[in-house]
Amino acid sequence: MIYTVTFSPTLDYVVEVDNFQQGAINRTSSEKVYPGGKGVNVSIALKNFGYENTALGFIAGFTGAEIKRLLHGIGVRNNFINVEKGMSRINMKIISKEETAINGQGPEITDEDLGILYARLRCLVDGDYLVLAGHIPDTLPSDMYKQVLQFLEGRSLNVVVDAERELLTDTLQYHPWLIKPNRDELGEIFGVQINTREEAVPYAHKLQEMGARNVLVSMGALGAVLVAEDGTIYSAAAIKGDVVSTVGAGDSMVAGFIAGYLGSDGDMKTAFKAGMCAGAASSFSLVIPDARQVEHMMRTAKFDITVK
Repeated sequence: MIYTVTFSPTLDYVVEVDNFQQGAINRTSSEKVYPGGKGVNVSIALKNFGYENTALGFIAGFTGAEIKRLLHGIGVRNNFINVEKGMSRINMKIISKEETAINGQGPEITDEDLGILYARLRCLVDGDYLVLAGHIPDTLPSDMYKQVLQFLEGRSLNVVVDAERELLTDTLQYHPWLIKPNRDELGEIFGVQINTREEAVPYAHKLQEMGARNVLVSMGALGAVLVAEDGTIYSAAAIKGDVVSTVGAGDSMVAGFIAGYLGSDGDMKTAFKAGMCAGAASSFSLVIPDARQVEHMMRTAKFDITVK
């Protein structure tokens, strides 16, 4: 079974504005509302790709109820915990000549709420996949993901972590199966600027030395690099296309990688290709792609994967 954890799910309010101007009244040319948050996006993409999973996390208020309703409408199972204080976030994405985001704060999560999450995590069994992704509210410890993995220590789980800085690096001692920093996040961890896929490789190796098993680095227009547990390096330039929005592209890449890995009986090259195609398909649209779109891109996209 696959589980995702999103500590602060969102309603993503995505609007297109012609020639957005700060300090002026702007009118939308289109607007849509989606359930969001990085783990939730992974759950939606996995469901779209044909893989049942359960989304875990915390919701509150009328926005939380709407997140749950929307997920139910698209068939994504969830076992969210309702908290009392505050409301689930509304994240506004403004798509114009540039992409602008305004993210909400989210509800207050108490120790009692965390206790309920841990109780639900007890149902995980050896071989399950657990995706920890995204924002941690300010009311929670900065090493929250580390605490979750400490609680689960001793179980043979395939853990995926998509997070920033210490939130990611603190988990490495528990040997996550896959981590997915992007180029900027990887550079921030080591205090460097990474300008090419080749420059990303030694820093991905450093993350392996710190405990990660497989390191997938998404690099936007530069493509992506995977440094696999067996030492093999997979690298590819970005798939060409018209980028509409980058919202959810990294999450779709994670879901595509997992789906590609499971669907190919563990072939890393297929997983890497599926991840890249899923991420690209997401960036060429305002919505998370479905299996048909990704399969079409897998067949038709012209890009070469180098293997070393």
